[in-house]
Amino acid sequence: MTEKMSDDRLVVNDFSINIATVNGSGSATSNVILLRAIFKMGIPVSGKNLFPSNIQGQPTWFLIRVSKDGYLARRERHQIVVAINPDSFEKDVKEAIPGGVLIYDSGIAAEVGRDDLITYAVPIKQLVKEADVPSTFRAYAANMMYVGVLTFLLGIDREAIRQAVTYHFRNKEKPIEANLGYINLAYQWASQNLQKTDPYWLQAMDKTRGLIMCEGNTAAALGAIYGGVQFVSWYPITPASTLAEDINAYLPLFRKDPLNGKNTYAVVQAEDELAAAGMAVGAGWAGLRAMTSTSGPGLSLMCEYMGLAYYAEVPVVVWDVQRVGPATGLPTRTAQGDLTLTYFLSHGDTNYIILFPADPYECFEMGWQSFDFAERFQTPVFVMIDLDLGMNQWMTRAFKYPDRPMDRGKVLWEEDLEKLGGEWGRYLDVDGDGIPYRTVAGNRHPASAYFTRGTGHTEYAKYSEAPEVWERVLNRIKRKFVAARRVLPGPMIEQVNGGTKIGMIAYGTTEAAVREARDRLRDRHGIVTDYMRIRSIPFNDQVEEFVRQHERLYVIELNRDGQMRQLLTLELPDQATKLMSLAHVDGLPMTAEWVEEAFLAKEVK
Repeated sequence: MTEKMSDDRLVVNDFSINIATVNGSGSATSNVILLRAIFKMGIPVSGKNLFPSNIQGQPTWFLIRVSKDGYLARRERHQIVVAINPDSFEKDVKEAIPGGVLIYDSGIAAEVGRDDLITYAVPIKQLVKEADVPSTFRAYAANMMYVGVLTFLLGIDREAIRQAVTYHFRNKEKPIEANLGYINLAYQWASQNLQKTDPYWLQAMDKTRGLIMCEGNTAAALGAIYGGVQFVSWYPITPASTLAEDINAYLPLFRKDPLNGKNTYAVVQAEDELAAAGMAVGAGWAGLRAMTSTSGPGLSLMCEYMGLAYYAEVPVVVWDVQRVGPATGLPTRTAQGDLTLTYFLSHGDTNYIILFPADPYECFEMGWQSFDFAERFQTPVFVMIDLDLGMNQWMTRAFKYPDRPMDRGKVLWEEDLEKLGGEWGRYLDVDGDGIPYRTVAGNRHPASAYFTRGTGHTEYAKYSEAPEVWERVLNRIKRKFVAARRVLPGPMIEQVNGGTKIGMIAYGTTEAAVREARDRLRDRHGIVTDYMRIRSIPFNDQVEEFVRQHERLYVIELNRDGQMRQLLTLELPDQATKLMSLAHVDGLPMTAEWVEEAFLAKEVK
């Protein structure tokens, strides 16, 4: 048994672990089990999977952030490094902070090369041999060995480990028994052969009560289902594929006609993103709640169809799970580089509704809200997240069933057309909000039909190339987006008492790093800042008010050129000199350390 140090030397529930393994070796299972076990101990925790874009054989890393204070952002360096990949060993050793811990496979290195680390050598291959593991499962078993060692060294609750293993293998007796056996074997070896000399320790808390762990893509899928999605078209692309795959997995559980048992949905894997967009737009035109999901390269191919949906006023939802570009870029790394692409998507003049979830709960909420917005305003709605949110496990509030009926918008049914005597215009604004009425396929009233076209048309869907008609219709469409400002999710704003001269602006997953950085700036440097997280475009009045209230504003984002700052400058050109960009993209989730240093570098100037 290990002996705990005196309390004044312990570092409890406040450190980062970097687990370095090989892609395709099954380490994802081991890492998620560790993550979930810590979560089950009531300790705030986050996990970041940094994996290569090949299928097998390249280095991969899993970062676990344990924070009693609830910070979830990635750390620059790590207190604990688990190194079992010989190809990345030298690099991995450098990732540990001075005085940190290195746990490594004694079979891959005789020397560590650093004397400022606490080291624990573990004979993983020998342990696998003792476990008499079939050859096809040895890599998986090896990964479970470091789970057992970490369980001993960090004091992870063994019942929490058992629950995590049981949950992961969905109560299947044989894999549960086998994997718990590997973990227990390594635990027993560590308890008999390792003398704990490091200060890092886990202690049960009660800070995850009422929370769940979920990937953003899974939350988005569930939100779409609860929002009544009826048609999904998609083409595989990292990191968006799991969103459609999760929809395909969950729909059969929730969406069957109770009378005949038939499915009440359709999911189609298209031949490419162009076809996926066309299918979704067609389904939206027909009256179905339709969506597609993609990433930057696929979004580029959807450009013309989105312009068609914008001008023909067809509701459709598009999820963009962003990765690093341009070109193929870094397919398995995270970024926020598609913002200006989405904002200006299509040729000509367009305006799109864009939503920015920052956690799985908002992915779920905006998953169903996006359909309401698309149908209410008869337009494409883009929901933009990134790989970090989409494909990593996050702590989040439990999801709640939508609290209001579906908003189908201005739809004329048979009885409505009968009251109008059949007189209506598909693109006619009758009440000044910019939104016309529509009919959907299947309406049996003889006056319901109209000709849908992407070419110039009058308010009554008649072909026209008249300059005044074109300008009038296009300006009327823009009025919809003025109305949208009032109903889209507003920004989340935090201001100190009386406000301050300095503001910080973020969106999406950069929030985790910015929140922590604000605390660091306050506690270490005495700098207090207000904060706004943008959740939608078009920007509403609160965004403008926040910008005008401050002398200096720092816009923090994961791209090279400061794309959100560019859009704010376009919206508020007279405020442009206030807006300073803290933009950074290296493919990794943003850290509080980077935000703090970048902020100080500009603020000092």
